[in-house]
Amino acid sequence: MEDRLIPLEPLDLGKVRSIDDLVRAMSKTAFTGRQLGEAADVLEAMARDEDAFIVMTLAGAMTVAKQGLIISELIDRGIINAIVSTGALMAHGLVEATGRAHFRVNPEVSDEELYQQGYNRVYDTLEPEQNLDDVEEVMSEVLEGWDHNDTMCSYKLNHAIGAYLAKTAKDQRGILKSAFEQGVPVFVPAFTDSELGLDVALNNRLRESTGRHKIRYDPFLDLEHFAATLLRQKRLGILTIGGGVPRNWSQQFGPFLELRHRRLGENIPLKRYHYGVRICPEPVYWGGLSGSPYSEAISWGKFVPPAEGGKFGEVFVDATVGLPIIVAAVLERLEKDKSLKGKAKKKMAAK
Repeated sequence: MEDRLIPLEPLDLGKVRSIDDLVRAMSKTAFTGRQLGEAADVLEAMARDEDAFIVMTLAGAMTVAKQGLIISELIDRGIINAIVSTGALMAHGLVEATGRAHFRVNPEVSDEELYQQGYNRVYDTLEPEQNLDDVEEVMSEVLEGWDHNDTMCSYKLNHAIGAYLAKTAKDQRGILKSAFEQGVPVFVPAFTDSELGLDVALNNRLRESTGRHKIRYDPFLDLEHFAATLLRQKRLGILTIGGGVPRNWSQQFGPFLELRHRRLGENIPLKRYHYGVRICPEPVYWGGLSGSPYSEAISWGKFVPPAEGGKFGEVFVDATVGLPIIVAAVLERLEKDKSLKGKAKKKMAAK
């Protein structure tokens, strides 16, 4: 019986000419470096699969950490087809999309002083309270135009915010603006756990105090729209940043269909994710969903097993390190192919 061993290769920086070169070389090493390289291969496979609908889930302070344009780029290039996020991440992204800034923390200033001065600390970064007040003004304009007869849910509201940004922030890039322009729905399952959710709550209190109808909010509209959207697709992929509610809410799509079929007798196909790339440093032995591997989710009927064609890459690293490197490498590969195809077309035209 053959050992079927795959030899590793030393990482020779003398042969590295691009980020993609580095990532490909890392895939032939070990530990987290190999994980990163293999994850890039899976993301590339997802991006190249024209029948794959890719959901990106976002948790953690990725927009505060200035990763928002990477997400916008994935949307603008048509790689990401739907987003499921925390509300806080969208709120902080709205800060950036309207031209406001985040700042480094001065370690010599205490949290008590920061509070007094109107600065909210997110680890080593500051979100000025004024930014959130400015976001509330944007939200107020969006909400004041909301027809109370139209029941709100997160994907509808995020679409409306994106439309507002497309009109008023033409020189700025942002996740919700890109999502609106590319027709990508953005879902926030735990909507009330965010600055945007609080803005809606305040607007409803204002409406009530002035004798107007309050806006009704129904989170099940999100669930049904998400499920209906994914049900129409041939294959599914998921790019998981962090974990939390966005990850689990997105992954429960498979069990939701199964329960509808088994308990309600609905004649619908059972669908699971074929591809998965996960970037999250949380270890599996803590027992939380954020750290659980995709293999565990197979037992819940959420993913296609590798034996049936499932492809997964999981990287246990800070997403502010892993995401830029993986995405940059994949974009280089796609751009290289586009360039080669362009050259081939020119040669054919010259004949």
